[in-house]
Amino acid sequence: MGDFMLRDFQLPGRSPVHARRAVAATSHPLSTSAALNVLREGGNAADAAVAAVAVQCVVEPHMTGIGGDCFAIVARPDGSIDGLNGSGRAPAGVTPEALIEAGLTEIGDESIHAVTVPGAVKAWELLLERHGSWPLARVLAPAIDYAQNGFPVTPRVGSDWAGLVDLIKRDEGAARHYLVDGKAPEIGSLHRLPALSETLSAIAESGSSAFYEGPIAQEIAATVQAKGGFLSEEDLAGIDVMPVKPVASDYRGVTMLELPPNGHGVTALVLLNILETFDLGSLDPLGPERFHLEMEAARLAYSVRDLHVADPETMSVSAEALISKDFAAGLAARIDPAHRISGLPDDVLTPDSDTVYLTVADSSGMAVSLINSVYCGFGVGVATPRSGIILQNRGACFQLKPGHPNCIGPRKRPLHTIIPAMALRAGRPRLSFGVMGGAYQPCGHAHVLANIVDFGMDVQQAIDAPRIFFDGIEGDLMVEHGVNAATREGLGARGHSLKDAAEAIGGGQAIMMEKGMLIAGSDPRKDGCALGW
Repeated sequence: MGDFMLRDFQLPGRSPVHARRAVAATSHPLSTSAALNVLREGGNAADAAVAAVAVQCVVEPHMTGIGGDCFAIVARPDGSIDGLNGSGRAPAGVTPEALIEAGLTEIGDESIHAVTVPGAVKAWELLLERHGSWPLARVLAPAIDYAQNGFPVTPRVGSDWAGLVDLIKRDEGAARHYLVDGKAPEIGSLHRLPALSETLSAIAESGSSAFYEGPIAQEIAATVQAKGGFLSEEDLAGIDVMPVKPVASDYRGVTMLELPPNGHGVTALVLLNILETFDLGSLDPLGPERFHLEMEAARLAYSVRDLHVADPETMSVSAEALISKDFAAGLAARIDPAHRISGLPDDVLTPDSDTVYLTVADSSGMAVSLINSVYCGFGVGVATPRSGIILQNRGACFQLKPGHPNCIGPRKRPLHTIIPAMALRAGRPRLSFGVMGGAYQPCGHAHVLANIVDFGMDVQQAIDAPRIFFDGIEGDLMVEHGVNAATREGLGARGHSLKDAAEAIGGGQAIMMEKGMLIAGSDPRKDGCALGW
């Protein structure tokens, strides 16, 4: 990174942001602005990251919220790395047998049994305790202001919101807070969330205990139980956000960091380990050979994920075994550069979830890679009637197969699709980045890193470059419109069935720390915005 020559090709898109002191990149301009204001006023990258994500929980309520989960990787000023797993657990009272007896064969996106304990608020608090310099109340002030006094509904947010009206209408609480006269708020209108403002104010005043204990927790549990779910006040009070040590694997001299399971960041490392056995740098970065190898490596890596990745307490294979180079070499040997592999497992998640990713770096050398999500758009489609909290449906990632490592069970964490990333060069943090888009994220991490390392792209080009992903391991390849006809034909000749992606495949943000400069890229797919000074 920074040592590679840019190839002789051009990609459309914006220029990367160069800054001397600090930079923030998020998927919403108001969020980026909030982060930059914190940095200008003397807060550090951790303060700015929490302020930014809290704003996004207000201005992008379909994408993220305090009823969801959060993961983060933090590079401290001394270069050491800290990880944070802010994912909540399944209710203590749920068992696969009870759900199967009730007639379920899977946990659907709109099932009340998909609601797990929200981990985000506790994660923010712990992130500030370990790395921040401002109190929670000051950090949450911008989000509270937007919720109380209103925020403008942008075209991207308004369009997404309108597509989810039918889901919102099914629940009284969601319709009360997130519809206007039975419709999504109009693009360009000012929308207020007064109940969410009061909830955020309570958290600002009393900390996370205001969320996980007392009236708010009582309402969350009562809302879920009224619809037949198992979530209890005790489940909420038992939230246990964890500091974790990232897992690492080398890719052509760059050390790639991901968080360990229950997140599926190890999938990205398996994928990169497979790709490292091929000479990607000799290929056309937008050609069929590159995309064929990437998709075949991804299909293998995701098959590994679906067999093994789960709550680490129930995994039978360690993360270290999964990311070994010898294991990857065996997987890579199955790839034929001229033909698509057939007969792989087909229980992969499709990239239809909603998530926000952001990254912030400050003048001290601290960098934060953070991701926050309610999983699908507006989560399970249920909001608490008084406090206005959208509840996540992260439990839809559980299996309902007794004996499977990722089968739902009491106080178990589900396989998690949201993953922040960071990359090191010579042991020092050099790239803080993430890619949104549900199950696509590990593939997106590998795609962006290879764009930079193998093809010499800058961070903005690496994010802008067209993407391909599969609709199920044995399904069609979903192809963004930027993929040219010759590449499509070449993939078809190798046995792939293609279809146009209905929408952009994910999004992403990145900050490169290089030679005293901070260089940021942001994704226009999701209204990405990077600012620095």
